[in-house]
Order: sequence, then C-alpha cells, then structure tokens
Amino acid sequence: MNEFELIQHFFTRSACAQGGENVSLGIGDDCALLQLPAGHSCAVSTDTLVCGIHFPENSPAFLLGQRALAVAVSDLAAMGATPIGFTLALTLPQIDAAWLQAFSEGLSAMAQRCAITLVGGDTTRGPLAMTMTVMGAVPKQQALLRSGAQVGDVLCVSGPLGAGAAAVPVVLAEIDPQTIAADTQQQLLAAYWSPQPQLRLGQYLRGKAHAALDISDGLLADCGHIAKASNVCLQIQQARVPVATAAQQLLGDAAALDCALSGGDDYQLAFTLAAHELTQLQQQFPAVQVVGQVCAGAGVQLLDDLGQPVSQRRSGYQHFT
Repeated sequence: MNEFELIQHFFTRSACAQGGENVSLGIGDDCALLQLPAGHSCAVSTDTLVCGIHFPENSPAFLLGQRALAVAVSDLAAMGATPIGFTLALTLPQIDAAWLQAFSEGLSAMAQRCAITLVGGDTTRGPLAMTMTVMGAVPKQQALLRSGAQVGDVLCVSGPLGAGAAAVPVVLAEIDPQTIAADTQQQLLAAYWSPQPQLRLGQYLRGKAHAALDISDGLLADCGHIAKASNVCLQIQQARVPVATAAQQLLGDAAALDCALSGGDDYQLAFTLAAHELTQLQQQFPAVQVVGQVCAGAGVQLLDDLGQPVSQRRSGYQHFT
C-alpha cells in the first residue's frame, strides 16, 4: 500500500471526512476549500504530538486518535470558535493496517463529537508523530484573547483540574492497576485519553469574558500567559482551586493539588470576566468555579487561606527546560 492508497483507504473514506456545512471541498485536491459564515474570522491552531514525548509507545491507536484531535480542538474552544475543519500530518515508522484502522476510528469518534471535518493532510515515513491543524469560525471582534483581562475581574476555571496529569503514571503502567479502584482508574484514563474541549462554554463567553485560554501546561503557567499579555497580576487562591476527585483518590490531597496547579493536560478553560456575569454563567455552566482575581501588577501569585504568597515549586510543563 502506498501513501495515496493509505490516505484513500483509512482517511478519505472515514466518517470524519464526510463533508461539513462550511466545507466546500475536502480531501482530494491540493487544497481544501472552506466557506466562512458572513461576518466571521477564521481561527487556526496547530498541535504536534510526538511518540515518547506526548504519549507512550504502544499507546492504543483508537485512544490516540481521540486525544490527538481533542487537544487541538481545545484551542478553538479557548478562542470561542465554532469548529469547521482540520488537517492531519501523520508520520509513521511503517504501515500497520490494524493500527491505522483503529486510529482513524478514534479520530472519527472525536471529530463527530466536536462537529469538525477532516479536510486534508499528509503522510510521511519516520518516528511516530502527528500534527493537527484545526480551523474554526468566530464572529469578528468577538474572539477570546489572552490580552483583555481587566483589574477587578474574577478569574475562573471551567471544571476540576489535575486528572490528566495524575493519569500519567497510570498510562505509563508505573502504578499497579490492581491497586486502583476501578472507577478512579476509569476517570483518570478518560481524562487523559478523551479530554472534552469546552466548545459550548467558549462560544458562550464571547462578548462576556475579557481574556481566556485552555489549560494545557498547568494552571499557574497558563495564567502567566494571560497576566503577561494583559499586563496585570492574576492572584489565585489555592483553597479555591477545584481538584479532580480521582486525582485525590490516587495521589492524596497534596500531590493532587500539585497536579491541578502545575501538571497540565487538563484542557479546561481559564478565563476572566466581570463579577456581575457570574450568576447567569454558573446557571448555564455549574462546573465553573472562581479561583482568584485580576489585580494591578504583574505575573501570577498563589495565595494561602490568609492571603499570603505560597512558594511555587514549579509552574508548569516546558519542552526545553
């Protein structure tokens, strides 16, 4: 099977490549053609996952297909965009038909969940890696940026944190699965392999949130991006950070909190908005919790119950550190 036969068999015919409302032309030509709704801008983001860095060798192909797309679509959620299409650049050490079938099925499952269409890509030979480029539509002047946080805003997160990072030793088989309660293990593995992009919340926040991003490298590190872009200080109250129950059950309270603050792989949203928006927001999205506030100054401050700074052992994941 050559490259073009591989694309035709496993991807062109897959469920995730079968058209879309804003896809004029999909796989088969040199470029795809997308049709943006009137008055919208195109939001574009790219994520690369590399074997041994972002996922372990011998990862289940179906789950890997789900995860690879979900983490990319999460960036669209963070901008308040509605998904349209994505491309896949896939590097493979060899052609394995069973692996490719399972990967394409996992990819299709997540694509259908996110209402996004595969519109093209590339395949090459080499160490296993995949690059997803996702495209969405957002009304002009309504994209959620990192640079708009205002002094006096509350800082919120969309849901519990820490499960993705806590799942890593389970995924790597560093912990005997027999020692973990079945429901705890299921919750952790679901958080790692099938994160849920917060698309509906991101779209709701258009015109309401002043700044937003998705939490991929850890709450402290990612909030640092908002603080820098907005030229403000974000104060986070440690006791208000929602920690995933499954992470606490596996690691204990202290280590689970560290995962929530610095572990990454949550793909929840962190955002700032005026306090008067909270009541209606939490009626629509009850998992949203206030974790701090925006103040004059710079950087991120983690505070204890008395409002005193807490020493930060690490801020989040960095590739080259």
